[in-house]
Amino acid sequence: MTSEPLRPDDFLRLHERVALVTGAGQGVGASIARYLAASGARVVVNDYFSDRAAEVAQSIVDAGGEAIALACDVSDFASVSSMLAQAEHELGPVSILVNNAGNAGARGTFDSMAIPFWESDPSDWQPFLDVNLTGVMNCCRAAMPAMVRGGHGRIITIVSDAGRVGEPSLPVYAAAKAGAAGFMRSIAKAGGRHLVTANCVSLSTIRDSDAAADPEKDARHLRDYTIRRFGTPDDAAGVVLLLASESGSWITGQTIPVNGGYSSAL
Repeated sequence: MTSEPLRPDDFLRLHERVALVTGAGQGVGASIARYLAASGARVVVNDYFSDRAAEVAQSIVDAGGEAIALACDVSDFASVSSMLAQAEHELGPVSILVNNAGNAGARGTFDSMAIPFWESDPSDWQPFLDVNLTGVMNCCRAAMPAMVRGGHGRIITIVSDAGRVGEPSLPVYAAAKAGAAGFMRSIAKAGGRHLVTANCVSLSTIRDSDAAADPEKDARHLRDYTIRRFGTPDDAAGVVLLLASESGSWITGQTIPVNGGYSSAL
């Protein structure tokens, strides 16, 4: 008796594993959640705003996938722990964690970075550190015990080229993203013997649509991109799917740029 030959898309199947995507109520996170669900994962759609999470989860269910929406603030460890417990109760233990929640968090804005760093106040820094670094650590701490027990885990953290190459107007954001990448490298070394991988996907400018608020400014900005377009949420989601699947099982401790050639790395 011979088995059926594998098709290329079989290597990206997630076989009903439970995936948690933070900050998945819109943009990159929503696209990642839909990609993972389309590849067979049972998806926990997290967002700070419950209505946004519910809308994305419902879109997955409408498309024939399996998803639930769970709202929480990733910077609050007690809330994160409660979310993981509820996810396990409803779908099973999380074995794929995508730390996507970022930017300035739900309560902060980039307006605080519109002044030189040396004129900023420490209170301006905290929202960036809370969601981009502490939030990643909280989610890993809450999710990893089940991964270690189960002997399988995929952790993917969305970072930014601001953290890889620096951005003069975003020093605190860059610091938080660089810190998250360093944390992932350590988690990769600690989790490897338990078959838990940990990687980062580093993004440059991502747009949900082709609409340009300032076409002239966009044209100048695009000169920095080898591929003369901005990224889309799907550009990020495809790489996350690879890292979440068995095809990515021997990739760990890496930061993979998905940036249209904005910056290069050896």
